[in-house]
Amino acid sequence: MIELLYWEGCPSHPEAKALLEQVLAELGRDDQIVMTEVRSDEEAERLRFPGSPTIRVDGRDIDAMGASGRPSLTCRIYHLPDGRISPVPSREQMEAALR
Repeated sequence: MIELLYWEGCPSHPEAKALLEQVLAELGRDDQIVMTEVRSDEEAERLRFPGSPTIRVDGRDIDAMGASGRPSLTCRIYHLPDGRISPVPSREQMEAALR
């Protein structure tokens, strides 16, 4: 199962969803993406939501290091393999999680 958890106040989740759909298509997969809007701090705590967007494959965050962030309604930062930071995970992070 592929989940994309997001907070509506963060503008990055549509970009993350589009990239995830592209990576899935390139890998020849037709998995459904379950979209979950996180609407409160209580939901963030319950869902262990470290920020938007959060992508989980079979319950595992695609960025294990970032998954340990404090649950809250915020935009998430991803550390890319080349040292840059990004509001969405890299293609490589997605591919690795989906294989």
